[in-house]
Amino acid sequence: MLVIGLAACSGTEPAVSVLAPAATPRTTALPADQTLNPLAIDAMRQRDYPGSDLAIEQTLAPGSNYRRYVASYRSDGLKIFGLLTVPTGRKPAGGWPVIIFNHGYIPPSQYRTTERYVAYVDGFASHGYLVFKPDYRGHGSSEGQPSSAYGSPGYTIDVLNAVTTLQRYPDADPNRIGMWGHSLGGNITLRALVIDPRIKVAVIWAGVTATYQDLLENWHPPPGSGPPPSTTRNWRQDWVARYGTPEQNPQFWNSISPMAYLKDITAPIQVHHGTADVEVPLAFSQKLTQQLRADGKTVELYTYPGSDHNIAQGFSSAMARSIAFFDRVLKR
Repeated sequence: MLVIGLAACSGTEPAVSVLAPAATPRTTALPADQTLNPLAIDAMRQRDYPGSDLAIEQTLAPGSNYRRYVASYRSDGLKIFGLLTVPTGRKPAGGWPVIIFNHGYIPPSQYRTTERYVAYVDGFASHGYLVFKPDYRGHGSSEGQPSSAYGSPGYTIDVLNAVTTLQRYPDADPNRIGMWGHSLGGNITLRALVIDPRIKVAVIWAGVTATYQDLLENWHPPPGSGPPPSTTRNWRQDWVARYGTPEQNPQFWNSISPMAYLKDITAPIQVHHGTADVEVPLAFSQKLTQQLRADGKTVELYTYPGSDHNIAQGFSSAMARSIAFFDRVLKR
């Protein structure tokens, strides 16, 4: 469950990884008898993400200096709902800078558009950002079936269609779009970054950002904290039976992993992780940062001593750093 209140500040300066240098996984051509899986990065790059007009479904009580709405758009033929905030005051000439907000795992049947992540959305919205938090398919009132971000392209498709939709929204600046992701949403954010250069900057909190070998073999979150990729066992068992394990067939597993495409990222990235996170290993963020640096990318890593998966103990500091990072790119 996500913390919605502000927490005490306890961050550190940008951390230097203590891990040994790790080689970035590289893509190689799939064998001739293997076709691209729909989740493959190259397959997702070949798709269109037309989005739609953004429809206001419900007007909510306003925030301190922004308006709030439940809105909807179309993705993959599905009606997807989301929480939209629009700053009040004088709109910049090109429109408000945008943050697409990718939430972490919440049981789809329990998800509500206006609940969870309240303090997070407020932090960005109150600092002059148009924020859109898409529900993902199968969550709350959104159409479609929920799936796994690690075994299906659906959630990423919804997010990339949201990018197009916001580019078409009159109050938004189509050229100033950033992305924020937490946990599962961090995985979606990283996948979106290697697919779509329209995303100009990204911030990831406690992201599930790792190779599939690590996700399948070295990720053991406690019961009740949200499903690891192995929870949706059908796709994992089917894929291992069809393609072999990551050790047996690295070409396939790298083809679906954003970690194998980090060299293609053009957006600067800021990463945050609590050292007491028992749900997603700190090593995931350390390795991601290490590999991005090895590829010459702009990346910052902040760790928060004693902070949990939601960075509750360092919330204020992490939010301030996140806002400042978005400001440097989207408000310059």
